[in-house]
Amino acid sequence: MNAETRREELKKILLQSSGAPISATALASKFSVSRQVIVGDIALLRAGGEEIEATPRGYVMKRKPSGVVTALACVHNAADTEAELNIMVDNGCRVIDVIVEHQVYGQLTGQLDLSSRYDVSRFIKSTEEGGVQLLSSLTGGVHLHTLQCPDVETVERVKAALESAGFLYK
Repeated sequence: MNAETRREELKKILLQSSGAPISATALASKFSVSRQVIVGDIALLRAGGEEIEATPRGYVMKRKPSGVVTALACVHNAADTEAELNIMVDNGCRVIDVIVEHQVYGQLTGQLDLSSRYDVSRFIKSTEEGGVQLLSSLTGGVHLHTLQCPDVETVERVKAALESAGFLYK
């Protein structure tokens, strides 16, 4: 299979994945190429206008958000990250990303795409196993999360729960 055909197949697979992320490793295995070839293919597809997001669990075609999309400012230490994220997903929200304001680079955004406790658990485990610093460590724990929630009532419930836990930045 030539590179152009492989990229077209990649696009089809991502469109048919129902929003479930697919890792570069899994795609590489499917096409019998290296992970780096897939990373390059995705870069070329993006350069060609495809809206492909890289999440911690793999690639997805960008979804049009439904419901209410909002950003909440939070502050806490690294040890409270799992509790904070669980509050959000337990209330039915999808945690789209985390954003911090860096003094040199400006806004830094990390894609999260977390919708369940399982997703949160995997995210926390990957940061611990990889010895990775959270973006919020750059800002003394202050950060924003972009959330996709089913309705305004859910947003208010999440805000109240975060405030009760001491995580809502004021």
